[in-house]
Amino acid sequence: MTLAQAFLWPLSILYGAGARLRAWSYRVGAFHQRRLRGVVISVGNLTVGGTGKTPLVVWLAQRFDASGKKTGVLSRGYRPLPQSSHFADGVKIPEGWNDEAAVLHKRLGNRVEIGVGASRFAKGRELESRGIECFILDDGFQHLQLARDLDIVLVDATNPFGGGHLLPAGHLREPISALGRAGIVIITRSEDAPATGAIIQRHTSAPIFYGRTELLSVETYSQPATTTNNQPTGAQKVFAFCGIGNPAAFFDDLATWGIQLAGRAIFRDHHLYTETDLSDLESRALAAGADALLCTEKDIQDLTPLRSSRLPIFFCKIALRFNDEEGLWQTILETLAHAQSETKSGSPR
Repeated sequence: MTLAQAFLWPLSILYGAGARLRAWSYRVGAFHQRRLRGVVISVGNLTVGGTGKTPLVVWLAQRFDASGKKTGVLSRGYRPLPQSSHFADGVKIPEGWNDEAAVLHKRLGNRVEIGVGASRFAKGRELESRGIECFILDDGFQHLQLARDLDIVLVDATNPFGGGHLLPAGHLREPISALGRAGIVIITRSEDAPATGAIIQRHTSAPIFYGRTELLSVETYSQPATTTNNQPTGAQKVFAFCGIGNPAAFFDDLATWGIQLAGRAIFRDHHLYTETDLSDLESRALAAGADALLCTEKDIQDLTPLRSSRLPIFFCKIALRFNDEEGLWQTILETLAHAQSETKSGSPR
């Protein structure tokens, strides 16, 4: 434990006590959960920072939509984009949406509804009135106010338990024992993590699957008039930047995908880029000998409508690929069927 962590340790004890009390209060019914008429699947994690939630939400929404279910995503919309924000194609982004909601809409189109707001129950009722019957609760593991039929918890194999300390000394949002609420656990950024799996199994009997980030494509965001690069080649070097919850994972993924880095820059999660930021990034990239700038799909939403004047900007379009995709899908369907049967019979959930 570092000196800073030792200083913050008493606050972590208080935070942990509050988190345990809150979860217990919902479990025994002291706090009431509100329930939507449709099926609710929560996607969340134990730690702050990115674990791959957005790609999983995309995968789930696509699978349910393909199965004929009218599907919606419920999101908190933390750090919303400015009211004047537009998608890259010029269409105005709805008020209250953040970069993650914008990415979800871009990837899922109009077939999947997106409801963004602090009261996800209220947004869910709104979507129900439009015929939505299946809800995916984005970043919902700690959002206990809304009842769910399945909790899918993601654990990043590169930093599974946030150093083992609760906020603010560490990165855990809840004690590891909260995994007892999980219906399915997905260990991301790994194909086999037996040590992490063993710790998880101490706290839950939920089935464990694995998921790896796959690069679907490198796409163009903007091109200066003087350049003709359509996308980076193996011989080119890029200057990578991001404002996401787990920047180290992004840079590690780039190395795995064989993309050569001339340098990197990190901004806080959901950072709204300014002209000064972009000018500085271009200067640093040129000084490092980079041929282009590269970021995540989420960063593009925070960068719009800025355009580069000296270097092309590309972004990575990614997906999660599972060790047993069909096994995961069948487990989800079976768990939901069991939850629905218990609801109809009046059994405690």
